[in-house]
Amino acid sequence: MLKKVGIYAKTNHPDVEQIASTICARFKLEQIEVLLEDSLAEQIGQVNGHAGEEIPEQVDLIIVLGGDGTLISVARLIGDLSVPIVGVNLGRLGFLTEVTRDELPEMLERLISGNYQVSDRMMIDASIYRNDQVVGQFTVLNDIVINKGALARIIDMETSVDGRHLTSYKADGLIISTPTGSTGYNLAAGGPIIYPDINSLLITPICPHMLTNRPIMVWSRSVIEIKVNFEDDVVFFTADGQVGRKLLPGDRVEVRRSEARTCLVSSPSKDYFEILRTKLNWGQR
Repeated sequence: MLKKVGIYAKTNHPDVEQIASTICARFKLEQIEVLLEDSLAEQIGQVNGHAGEEIPEQVDLIIVLGGDGTLISVARLIGDLSVPIVGVNLGRLGFLTEVTRDELPEMLERLISGNYQVSDRMMIDASIYRNDQVVGQFTVLNDIVINKGALARIIDMETSVDGRHLTSYKADGLIISTPTGSTGYNLAAGGPIIYPDINSLLITPICPHMLTNRPIMVWSRSVIEIKVNFEDDVVFFTADGQVGRKLLPGDRVEVRRSEARTCLVSSPSKDYFEILRTKLNWGQR
């Protein structure tokens, strides 16, 4: 039974104020307490906002109003707390924010009654090592990307899986993706779509120098290690396309499955394949 619900939103969307107010009013009728992230509370005229990082540990469920990017950022805040997330899509293309505005009233009733399903999504932990010292740690839902700056040359990325040499990718970059993230940058780079329940990690080179360097899928419990070799160029590490840092020559990136997971509340009216058909316009001419 729900007692407390947190709400985050993409606050620059014109419909956020009305939608958030409607949700708050419906939960208030059921005496369910709503915790609003600070910027959202300010937008709808409430004074009892909360810092975003403080909400997950206090609530039974979280609603995200926006697109996939907003949901992904909230997933990182939740970390290993396994709080279910309802993604309400306010944009055009969303693979994670499954619930449409038209479906929201029905979803609210399902949440109140406890009649909803949750899909567990794998996350990955990525660590950056510099001279054998950890200089960055990230837990992400979609992917980590190593890529060159605008004017940089091809990067050499010596890659191993479980301590066994895979290859030295010479490319513009490299994507390590979860099944959830396979519909993101990986898909744009020519990688396959992986069903969310498959326990795997996906390694996809970005514009490889050798056309025979193709994406490869490995077991989710594998440990992937990438050593980046370059000279005076600019190379970046990015987590979920939102946070990251600049890499130095010789840095080593280690990626493995995280014990944390993201729990997504599924749409009541569509399955994963229908989402793919709808978002990618499959079957249309």
